[in-house]
Amino acid sequence: MNGTPKRRREPSQRGTLKDVSVAPEQIEERQELLSQPWRLVVWNDPVNLMTYVEYVFASYFGFSEPKAHALMMQVHTEGRAVVAEGGREALEVHLTAMHGFGLWATLEGGR
Repeated sequence: MNGTPKRRREPSQRGTLKDVSVAPEQIEERQELLSQPWRLVVWNDPVNLMTYVEYVFASYFGFSEPKAHALMMQVHTEGRAVVAEGGREALEVHLTAMHGFGLWATLEGGR
């Protein structure tokens, strides 16, 4: 980057767009944050059966039965398990899917 601030458009109070300067350091910091590994954590909950959680891990992620069982047992005994790692955008898709299956899940990482 050449050190010149990039310009982006931002809504003003009247609904029109105005120019806003963004420092190169802010852009680099944001890119670094997004490129760092993120983790999808599934949490233990009082609702879902262990067999159902194991089924979700095997059917959605394609884990083998032993791996799905081991992750389910980690959720059950430790209260949580990291079931996927990667970029934030990809994990947000998985997070939405876990919520769709009724599982408690969150993203961790970035820093």
